[in-house]
Amino acid sequence: MNRARAFHLLTFLVTACALLLQLALVIQGHRVLDEHHRPDLATRLVRYCSYLTIWANVLVAWSTLTLARGRDRDTRVWRALRMDAVVLIAIAGVVHFFFLRPLLDLHGWDLVADRMLHMVVPVLAVLGWLVLGPRGRVSTADLGPFLVLPVAWLGYTLVRGALVSWYPYPFIDVDAHGYGRVLVNCLGVAILMLVLALAAIWLDPRLGAARRGAGRPADGNVPTAS
Repeated sequence: MNRARAFHLLTFLVTACALLLQLALVIQGHRVLDEHHRPDLATRLVRYCSYLTIWANVLVAWSTLTLARGRDRDTRVWRALRMDAVVLIAIAGVVHFFFLRPLLDLHGWDLVADRMLHMVVPVLAVLGWLVLGPRGRVSTADLGPFLVLPVAWLGYTLVRGALVSWYPYPFIDVDAHGYGRVLVNCLGVAILMLVLALAAIWLDPRLGAARRGAGRPADGNVPTAS
């Protein structure tokens, strides 16, 4: 196994452990997803699956597993979901660090799971994309498909929130802020998301050219000896 595949495998294992640890804490009833009261198990599981951070971590796990197995695809769907994984996990890390982390008071395994999902995995995923690629998998043609998943998450969140009066993040809480403020907040996140996606599209060919200039494969893979 070459260096790129080994790193992607490490990222997959760390991400899978983080997701399973958080899931185990949710099942055990830790107050990591709700500061006020502990709902029933079914509600806790639905809420666990409603966080964009969880969606992003699942995408990171899936995409890095395909890369670790040497089965990355260059289809439109694969490219869009890979971009979703990198961009959304980066946003999860940034938003959590600057806006959500100060609101939390976590200890023990709750803190470990939080740091893994919001700090360790974002660093590994973004670093892996920057250094190891693979290159040539992002373009402006991928922006439309890339937006499908975050728009679907936003629609799901707003519709479900209106039905059950629960929102996964304070900045999207319509009950607390109203639709006007929430839409402004969502617009800010959307702008950040598009900036990061466009930055990835701009950087990708330049990172490939830099690797070729250094005598390395542009896709980030290290050839094995024959």
